Amino acid sequence: MSLEDLYARPAHLIRRAHQISWAIFLDECEEFALTPVQYAALVSIDAVPGTDATRISNMIAFDRSTIGNVLDRLEKRGLIERRPSQTDRRQRLVFLTDQGSRLLADCKEAVDRVQNRIVGVLSRSEREIFLKLMTRIVHLHNDVTSAPIRSLDG
Repeated sequence: MSLEDLYARPAHLIRRAHQISWAIFLDECEEFALTPVQYAALVSIDAVPGTDATRISNMIAFDRSTIGNVLDRLEKRGLIERRPSQTDRRQRLVFLTDQGSRLLADCKEAVDRVQNRIVGVLSRSEREIFLKLMTRIVHLHNDVTSAPIRSLDG
């Protein structure tokens, strides 16, 4: 196989696109000291206050065994708080703090810039096609990963 063949393979292109999107996110969100996974966790907690770590990992398709580390870092920064469940003391429910809510609001423009930088090199019709196709690929292959997106019930 030649390098040209490698560079044209879907898996290689997706890996490179991931590297590029991660780099753009870190560049745009540097002042917030936030990673894409931390941002996704904050968004999921904001969307479903009082959820638990398992459901957060299900909502953002992140490995359950490492979501705790992400939540630990967010908690140490004062962005979230974890409280025992009233119905199951073993379970800890996660909430955004006021500081976490402010950070989400403050970084919105930066996160929007990330999205625009990633797909802004495409025409409007190309963006629509790209997003439809990526959504389809992700949806159809959801269950092959160790961390698929699961419904809130799952």
